[in-house]
Amino acid sequence: MLLISLFIATLFLAYCNGANDNFKGVATLFGSRTTSYQTAILWATFTTLGGAATATFLAGTLIKNFSGKGLVPDAIANTPQFHIAVAIAAGLTILIATLMGFPVSTTHSLTGAIVGAGLVAIGLKVNFVALETFFILPLLLSPIIAIALGAGIYNLFSYINSKCNFQFNQKMIDNCHFISAGVVSFARGLNDTPKIFSLILVIEYFSVQGGMITIAIAMALGGLLNSQKIALTMSENITSINHTQGLSANIVTAILVIAASRFGLPISTTYVSVSSIFGVGLTGRKVNTRVFYQILLSWILTLPTAAIISGITYRLLQG
Repeated sequence: MLLISLFIATLFLAYCNGANDNFKGVATLFGSRTTSYQTAILWATFTTLGGAATATFLAGTLIKNFSGKGLVPDAIANTPQFHIAVAIAAGLTILIATLMGFPVSTTHSLTGAIVGAGLVAIGLKVNFVALETFFILPLLLSPIIAIALGAGIYNLFSYINSKCNFQFNQKMIDNCHFISAGVVSFARGLNDTPKIFSLILVIEYFSVQGGMITIAIAMALGGLLNSQKIALTMSENITSINHTQGLSANIVTAILVIAASRFGLPISTTYVSVSSIFGVGLTGRKVNTRVFYQILLSWILTLPTAAIISGITYRLLQG
């Protein structure tokens, strides 16, 4: 019964992840009106599934990191109760944010949930050194890097664009923009699928391939059915986006997320994509700082919210 509950809780988390995350890769396509919402979300779904399939071969380090091992003893990290608490807490945290239209981090939610359940299980014996080195630092540094790179690449593209024939260059930018959005969604599927799959490692009936594909399908459904509010925030409310800005932001996001997946660094696609959009918006001075500060507040609250829910859930499951 516990294993069935864990499976359902993990699918719930995957669905919520898709609802909050799937549109992020194509937000600039819709925001710049390069394509329609329907086309954008279908492109995101297709390319995210491609990234999830590729993750079965490339993302072993992330599977290990988000199983809880290294932060808490294996005797606890291997129990269904621990993983159920993490899945429910992370899923609820992401669901609340999605309903409010805030793009938040699955990575951050999972980290908070692991810490919350770990604190209830073993108190202050949680490995905070590993938490800081492998989780907190990448999460904090990646938005700063993304803002700087977003602004820098957009300025570079603007310079190149001013030196080329406008009609030819604009067509090239539009084509590259569409491809880059697919690359970002591919990278997100590559980065997020193994994190969620790690929660059902204790279920022996699943192969890595079968488990990841199942999770990817749940993520796809979440994106197709519940992405509207996140789409509005990402595409329109942070800043107005032109074609070159959208391409610049997507290139930054894709590079950082793919590199993080390759080296097992748990950065947040959300933090990178939002920050790169903010970075390109700064160059045109059209950023809605109020919305950006609201998003920052939701990021700050993500970890403690997930930790509290996870701790309570784990305690109830122990009883």
